[in-house]
Amino acid sequence: MSAMDLIQAPTLRGDTVTLRPLSLADSGALAAAAAESRESYGFTRVPDGVEGAERYIEQALTDRDAGHRLPFVIVWRDRVVGSTSYLDVQRWRWPAGSPHQRTDRPDSVEIGSTWLAASAQRTRCNTEAKYLLLSHAFEVWDVHRVCLKTDERNAQSRRAIERLGARFEGLRRADMPAQDGSVRTSAYYSIVRAEWPDVRKSLEAALARS
Repeated sequence: MSAMDLIQAPTLRGDTVTLRPLSLADSGALAAAAAESRESYGFTRVPDGVEGAERYIEQALTDRDAGHRLPFVIVWRDRVVGSTSYLDVQRWRWPAGSPHQRTDRPDSVEIGSTWLAASAQRTRCNTEAKYLLLSHAFEVWDVHRVCLKTDERNAQSRRAIERLGARFEGLRRADMPAQDGSVRTSAYYSIVRAEWPDVRKSLEAALARS
């Protein structure tokens, strides 16, 4: 059974951000968002042009159907500004009789494959999008852990993850292909369930100030 057999991508709505399931109809809007400026995309896979956006979405939906990903389009103030995903959605094998056993929701998830249009970077958009994803993961799915990772060289991404309140776990060497064609070392971060109440308060305070 796939880890996502009974897990559907929700639509998550905040004050200024909506995350809804990604579809091929979003290709034009995603291409336009990515075209604002590509200066910050050196470490991130971001579609280039409408055909590139179509291929990007098709691959994301293939990964979804294979049980590996729940992709979203990010709508900020009624404008498509990027994409994000739940990745590595896991249901763990617990010992027989464990009270933690579940079949309808994951035990842990990763939040990743996130990119934003230049006009949405360094705004409240990323914070609010991550708040929505984290809230759903911890408060609806009741996960034990949320993972976030990035290329160790991506200082901007690492600062953004750290501002969320995620803890640095370490570097995984030769972890995956890098966007520049090299072999990537990834910086891993996480938030666990016991930390979520404090992280939530911090994010809510940051959003109230923005």
